Amino acid sequence: MDLITSAVVAAIEHGAPAHAPEAVLSHYRQIQAAIGKFDSASAILAAIAALEADPADSRLRLALSTALASARVPDDMETLFAAQGLLDGLQRPSPQAPDVEALPATAPAPVDKGAVASNYAVVKVYFATDRQRDVGKPPAQRFSGERSFTAGHGADDGPLSYGSCDISIPRDHRMGQLESPSLWRLEWRADPDKRVTLLSAEVQDHANFFAALKTQIRASAGKSAFVFVHGYNVSFEDAARRTGQMAYDLGFDGAPVFYSWPSRGDVAGYTTDENNIEWSTPHIAAFLADFLARSEAAQVYLVGHSMGNRGLARAVAELMSADPQLAQRITEIILTAPDIDAAIFKHDIAPKLARARNPVTLYASSQDLALAASKAVHGYPRAGDSGAGMLIVAGVESIDASGVDTSFMKHSYFAEKRSALSDMFYLIRNQARADQRFLDPVDTPAGRYWTFKA
Repeated sequence: MDLITSAVVAAIEHGAPAHAPEAVLSHYRQIQAAIGKFDSASAILAAIAALEADPADSRLRLALSTALASARVPDDMETLFAAQGLLDGLQRPSPQAPDVEALPATAPAPVDKGAVASNYAVVKVYFATDRQRDVGKPPAQRFSGERSFTAGHGADDGPLSYGSCDISIPRDHRMGQLESPSLWRLEWRADPDKRVTLLSAEVQDHANFFAALKTQIRASAGKSAFVFVHGYNVSFEDAARRTGQMAYDLGFDGAPVFYSWPSRGDVAGYTTDENNIEWSTPHIAAFLADFLARSEAAQVYLVGHSMGNRGLARAVAELMSADPQLAQRITEIILTAPDIDAAIFKHDIAPKLARARNPVTLYASSQDLALAASKAVHGYPRAGDSGAGMLIVAGVESIDASGVDTSFMKHSYFAEKRSALSDMFYLIRNQARADQRFLDPVDTPAGRYWTFKA
């Protein structure tokens, strides 16, 4: 089934149109309202009504999918995002789950942290965040989607909170997958034996944070660390889980760090997220400068995703101008699906990033629906576009990831499937440039870019 038909069926199976939870009904109505603007809306809505009467009938599902395709509804971003929002909501554990009193207040912690516990491994990741925090809440809810309005843990912290998280990785984990609990299987909470789970989130003051960080960096063979800045529609919990999954899949023996800005973690929160990443950019810049000066890491890899690249790229560009000697401690800059205006990136940001030790790596995709939606909103190409809009700039190794089998909504391809993550593995582990990895060159009048080997 296509995405929209899947969302309609899921809503009906959860009680729509009469008895579904309000969150499901809200997205269900949004889907119907978005369909209403099409010329063939009456036929499509009639197909939905038929499904409401008999959602198990595969012929009715096929009829709806066919009607949607004929009207080109799957090309409509408003309908797609409403469908994604519905399915995202169903994937999240329900706060009203049955037998909730029988469940522990927090996830189980392994006896020997950093080792294999039961059927899962534990990865420690470090964080800095300018989200509002509530230490009294469980780890997954400790930091909200609101901006921090109080100072951090100590006098040196400013608006930031610092700390570390323990992330479980199931022993049967597949590379690139961020295994999550599923309502489809009646999984009300994360099982660390089966799911990538945030086990704990410990808040530390500035001094203790860097002391713990330096201890792990010194213990690594390459004295290395990576800093990940997540994108739009990402909660603190998911940023932590993604960082642990990436560190595990990359076999990274240094310190995995993530900076979590106050994304709302909601598909409908795009405009709010845009404002918040702009608000966070000075904090990201200050944290990077502090990190490079204090962490003692000899190899520092910066990885940005989606809208997070706006904050990361501008912060690094500022650092390159303000303190070029400190900026030379950055080993690699990796921009994945960057949701940045292409012209601004090319003329204002890329020339400054070109001063880095190594070329910037940029993963792009012509099939990225979230970037297409961003382009529709802003009216201009994004730096993460490929195809005819592929960005080719001096000092940037651009890689077309369109051929990679991508994730849900095709916007997390940097860490959802084997190809892109494997390419990052060789980049980080071997410092192998694009012409030394499993990529094919594509030469154009504007210059060269790269694609994944077939």
